[in-house]
Amino acid sequence: MYRQETIKPYYEGSKTEQVEQMFNNIAPTYDVLNHRLSWDIDKGWRKKAIRQLEPYRPQTILDIATGTGDFAILATKMLHPTRLVGADISEGMMELGRKKAAKSGLQDIISFEREDCLNLSYPADTFDAVTAAFGIRNFADLDKGLAEICRVLRPGGHLCIVELTIPVTFPMKQLFKIYSHTVLPLYGRLISKDTSAYSYLTKTIEAFPQGELMVDILYKAGFAEARFTRLTFGICTMYFATK
Repeated sequence: MYRQETIKPYYEGSKTEQVEQMFNNIAPTYDVLNHRLSWDIDKGWRKKAIRQLEPYRPQTILDIATGTGDFAILATKMLHPTRLVGADISEGMMELGRKKAAKSGLQDIISFEREDCLNLSYPADTFDAVTAAFGIRNFADLDKGLAEICRVLRPGGHLCIVELTIPVTFPMKQLFKIYSHTVLPLYGRLISKDTSAYSYLTKTIEAFPQGELMVDILYKAGFAEARFTRLTFGICTMYFATK
């Protein structure tokens, strides 16, 4: 068990149930907070991740922990797949995603489906690519979730993850710690009105395995190739793996 798997946003229920409740609670303010707290840098991280998939031209894509669909919509615009499925446990988040996809005229390509990422309903070897932006650290069982992702990928298919991480060099490591323990939870509480959500997110960022450790976990899950790239002084890390 990894340390972030023991961290829960609330006091009652399984981690999966609590994470679902948390994201349903903060869904109305999630996009505003996401962009403001990262100074819109998160948009550049998403674009960089999607560009890793451009040479492979995936036609069927699964966006895990899709949330409000920002990554799914951008991937559809940049990669032009024939089908993209956004999967999440939070209907509150996905309902916003459905509205955004319809506003972009992409509702015939993008579908949003409630899925437990530890027990995906899709057959093996279904998708050309799987993406995940800022969601896998919420898995109640990281090994099982990554193994499920590997299962539904076609042989030769690719996984691209972007995840918030702790910078490893001075002074960004120290600055990020101050920011994540003061500004992030305070601003999150003021805007979202959820007193626990953004403290929980800070704790999971700190506990989540990163860099070489995460690459080893990807190999353990069944991937044949895996690598990582630190972005913006290590505030975010991109992982790329091949089945």
